[in-house]
Amino acid sequence: MTTTATDGPPDAATEARGVDLDELRALVGRSSPFNSARDPVNEPMIRHWCDVLGEENPVYTDAGAAAASAFGGIVAPPAMLDVWDKPGLPQRRDPDNPQSAALTVLDHHGFTSTVAVNSELEFARFLRPGELVHSTLTLEDVSDEKHTGLGVGHFVTSRIRYLVGDEMVGSVLFRVLKFRPGTGRPADPAPERAAARDPDPAKRPRPAINRDNQYFWDGARDHELRIQTCNRCGAKFFPPTPRCSECGGFDMGFTVASGRATLYSFAVPHHPQADGFRYPVLVGLVELEEGTRLVSNIVGCTREHLSVGMPLEVCWLDSHPALVDGADDSRGPISLPQFRPARVPRRETTRAVADVEVGEPLPLDAIPLTTTLIVGGALMTRDYFDGHHDRDMAVRRGSKDVFMNIHTTLGLVERYISDWAGPEAVWRALRVRLGAPNYPYDTMTMSGRVDAVDTASGAVTIAFRGTNQLGDHVSGTAELLLPGGRAYAEAVGAR
Repeated sequence: MTTTATDGPPDAATEARGVDLDELRALVGRSSPFNSARDPVNEPMIRHWCDVLGEENPVYTDAGAAAASAFGGIVAPPAMLDVWDKPGLPQRRDPDNPQSAALTVLDHHGFTSTVAVNSELEFARFLRPGELVHSTLTLEDVSDEKHTGLGVGHFVTSRIRYLVGDEMVGSVLFRVLKFRPGTGRPADPAPERAAARDPDPAKRPRPAINRDNQYFWDGARDHELRIQTCNRCGAKFFPPTPRCSECGGFDMGFTVASGRATLYSFAVPHHPQADGFRYPVLVGLVELEEGTRLVSNIVGCTREHLSVGMPLEVCWLDSHPALVDGADDSRGPISLPQFRPARVPRRETTRAVADVEVGEPLPLDAIPLTTTLIVGGALMTRDYFDGHHDRDMAVRRGSKDVFMNIHTTLGLVERYISDWAGPEAVWRALRVRLGAPNYPYDTMTMSGRVDAVDTASGAVTIAFRGTNQLGDHVSGTAELLLPGGRAYAEAVGAR
């Protein structure tokens, strides 16, 4: 999601006159002059993209693997389509661009905030290093005034066509809402939420730390999951015990667990509620890779995501600040182990269309939303709007923190689906709708399912959603071609 504002507010008289829709709609159908990328598609920029997004598909970065693939060489991630021709700094609106002209008119009438709503990417083929991309934008629509939850405003829809020489390689339909700040409809809190307890984890009772469990809490402060181990026979225990029940020994040490686990069982208590928890709280009996089980919170997903046997990984909640500086007992800082859905390893071979069934679920992928990911994603995609990298400016513009830009979201969606499909899937379309912003210190959990399969052509449609604590951040569909279909053979044969 992208929110912007102009440098100065319009005067009251201008705002009161309202927007002349005829003036705006006279711009509809107009196209901008061609905009050429400053640099050709290049491998360093592809590597930066993959580094930031955790994209490990070898056809993007490994020359040997790419040469041996169906593509015959390195290709650029499809979601980078509308990154190559982005301008550098400083960014200015082009008066010959009809979208820019429409946004300027709306700015002058008080619609000074902008939020991205939809992005629909269509791909004719992959881009390759050395190709120079150029584009032209056509303004497709400016809506009547709409009353939305964010505010009163207008939807502005544009389509950008991308070419290499005279060949069209893809297009992007991009829709934004231009709205007046402060005119939105605040959502009425649900009765149960209105009465919810304070979710600040520091409100939880502090653990009782003694000589038997000191090793565990010392490790937790360093984000190290320690499991008590008998130094005599190697038996492992949780919770801690002063004596080994296997051999009777008192010489107890610990093993540092890998943090990998599976869900053995779970419960979802709703009442009674206590401060320090966000309800409904998910409580899991977690079986560690080392064989020991422990009870912990499951985070980064909802009840609907939970299933016995699902893979999990440890994450940490720094729940309590230190009451006494330097204290190493219960008065010191406290960190709690929690578990979230583990990222399933990326497929190294590409799925055949004959092996895919309608309704098949994709595995969950819980993506930690760090400030580094959000800032790095914005700068790597040449999106220099300050709300994505400058916390002070983001807050000044009405956001609670920096927030993820749409290009990073698109890249994460592509990574998620590519991990499931395999490295040689051919992308045809990626259509997204944005919702709640992605802020730091949250988790976006990706889920999806197969919506349609055409075994003759190899076409597969995936429906997906990415959810954080505020709700759905992104939802949409992706269209791929997989091996075994006629269209897939034509696509890779045409390279």
